[in-house]
Amino acid sequence: MTSRRVAVAAALLSCVVSGARPAAGHPVAQGALVIVLGSDRVSVHATVSGEEVLVAEAFGGRAPVSLLEMQWRHGDYLLDHLRVTGDGRPLSGRVVHRPETPAGRPTYELEFGAASAAPARIVLEQNVLREFEFAPGNPWEATYVVRVMRAGRVVQDGLLLTSGQPLVVEAAGPTGGDGPARVDRGRMARDYVRHGIAHILTGYDHLLFVVALVLAVATLWDLVKVVSVFTVAHSITLTLAVLNIVRIPREVVEPVIAASIVVVALQNVFAPARIRGAGRLAVAFLFGLFHGLGFAGGLLAAMEGMAGVAIGVAIAAFSVGVEVGHQLVVLPVFGLLTLTRREPGPRFTVIRYRLLRYGSAAISLAGLVYLVEALR
Repeated sequence: MTSRRVAVAAALLSCVVSGARPAAGHPVAQGALVIVLGSDRVSVHATVSGEEVLVAEAFGGRAPVSLLEMQWRHGDYLLDHLRVTGDGRPLSGRVVHRPETPAGRPTYELEFGAASAAPARIVLEQNVLREFEFAPGNPWEATYVVRVMRAGRVVQDGLLLTSGQPLVVEAAGPTGGDGPARVDRGRMARDYVRHGIAHILTGYDHLLFVVALVLAVATLWDLVKVVSVFTVAHSITLTLAVLNIVRIPREVVEPVIAASIVVVALQNVFAPARIRGAGRLAVAFLFGLFHGLGFAGGLLAAMEGMAGVAIGVAIAAFSVGVEVGHQLVVLPVFGLLTLTRREPGPRFTVIRYRLLRYGSAAISLAGLVYLVEALR
């Protein structure tokens, strides 16, 4: 067994022992950063997901160690993959705090010092996990919800740092007085729409479910109804989950999402007479509720403590991004199906039949893979 395989096995074993679980269908690890601006340094308090630590360990070619040791040395990995510049000059950094126990989400404090006077403009960039592939051509991604503090007060909230989008912070300026933290709604809307789109386009479990639904629609009105019902359902639970009104353990949500793929796909194959009408809409709504909890994912912990306005903007923009991502897949699939339906003759009848039956069978098999993984 190669050292890499040993590392993978050790990471998965530690994952099971600790209760942490890698994301079954999403190569996105969601964390949170608190940036504290000082007179001569910038402190970054990072709370990362278990996925981030385990992926870095499993695919980083490191010798297997205990979970706490993995978390401990992940601080050095973070420092190597987080770049902070002040007024265009790189700031040297060091890790000043690491996890003391393996319980909960690992937290770190990184300190970056300025060479001279405090910079007026801070830029953060990161490429955490980007060297590791979730699937061929689809690398892992770590994203962070960011809060900025100065003089003991929160001055900006709800920002988003991704590998493709640096975060610019104006270090100079008022501390915010006694008022609430400043929320740049336009900036947040753009960032979270993009985040929602990326979440869907890299979330194979959600995409499989939606494609299984679309394969069975016959008309544009059928498509509008089933997509609308699914959208309403997942928007409800996404909002309730992020607002901490509804919480269902991930160990329940992930298997149900995987099972939803199997159920809908097999319904297409073995019960084609029931794939339209109120029954199908009820299935889309019921499973949509659980997909909404899946969309929330790491955002639940990352958004903890955010201002109400920031949470509202984030949820709305993220939901819009999720729907845009859905349509980027739904419309081409529906367009292909429409082309086959417009052509008369037995040849196209066979094509339509094969698209529905064989496509759904393949989706059900993929769903079974996710279901087995989710039940581990």
